[in-house]
Amino acid sequence: MTFAVHGIAVARGIAIGRAVVVGSGRADVAHYFVKPHEVETEIARVRAGRDAVVDEIHRLQTTIAGMGPKEAPHELSALLDVHLMLLQDEELITGVKNWISERLYNAEWALTTQLEILSRQFDDMEDDYLRERKADLEQVAERILRYMKGIGSPVAQPPSPRRKTQQDLLLEDDSVDVPLVLVAHDLSPADMLQFKQSVFAGFVTDVGGKTSHTAIVARSLDIPAVVGARSASQLVRQDDWVIIDGDSGVMIVDPSPIILAEYGYKQRQAELERGRPGRLRHTPAVTLDGQKVELLANIELPEDAATALHAGAAGVGLFRSEFLFMGRQGRMPDEEESSTSPTAVPSKACRAGR
Repeated sequence: MTFAVHGIAVARGIAIGRAVVVGSGRADVAHYFVKPHEVETEIARVRAGRDAVVDEIHRLQTTIAGMGPKEAPHELSALLDVHLMLLQDEELITGVKNWISERLYNAEWALTTQLEILSRQFDDMEDDYLRERKADLEQVAERILRYMKGIGSPVAQPPSPRRKTQQDLLLEDDSVDVPLVLVAHDLSPADMLQFKQSVFAGFVTDVGGKTSHTAIVARSLDIPAVVGARSASQLVRQDDWVIIDGDSGVMIVDPSPIILAEYGYKQRQAELERGRPGRLRHTPAVTLDGQKVELLANIELPEDAATALHAGAAGVGLFRSEFLFMGRQGRMPDEEESSTSPTAVPSKACRAGR
């Protein structure tokens, strides 16, 4: 039966495919009491999980430093810094230790209990942006739990077994590949780094908002996405056919052949529309009444200048020099690098915004 799940549109585009469903790891956390002599072992398990996630984030930041803006937006390294700070937060660490040592909770139970307490503090915050940082805390806890369970990133999860359906045959007749789409409780910025190299064409999450870090990265990577779809991961079954409408913030589950064909047409039209501006990128920017318009680009790192010129920009409108200081793990740019970076675009065309 066809039904729609509504969420928040955060990244444009349409993705059609079979669903790979990944629920929250907290849903099946074991709750049991440990013996007093096992307390140190349980604390060590949490510490090992935290240290492993910290090491993974450091490796990801090193990888990001060598990638281009199309592969990984430069904001991603800064967002990972937020996760590093949360992993080192004393209130999280001390709280987990107390639940284990005083209540004799097992490691996973102690972590999820402390997470619930801190989450309520975020819920009471008046500022919308700060309130949404609860998602980052939950993502950090989720990654620790995944490590303790020996489970990898949901983005790297292998596809479910293929089965032929009427939708399969319809797409095969149209010579269109059948991709996969991810339906998850939540995705972290670290998960998003693997998304472009994964088999997934788009994603839907139960939680998140327009200013969530997952949404920011999805927009930067141009991945069709809907967030805040509440219980999407519980309503959708593995291998269901779904349509992600990133423009309207809707996921359509088990679409009929007519709906599938309609969205397939919309998908192809959108791809054509995206290609049209490329044919105009090196033509003069002039209005119908003869007024010239100077097209300038915002760049984050010096190497972005080449991409801006390729896109047809006449220069740089804003150089976001703060990104020179991000993701360097303690190494600051020297005076020469800082002073010459904006001139990566020919000086007569450069309009540095600092």
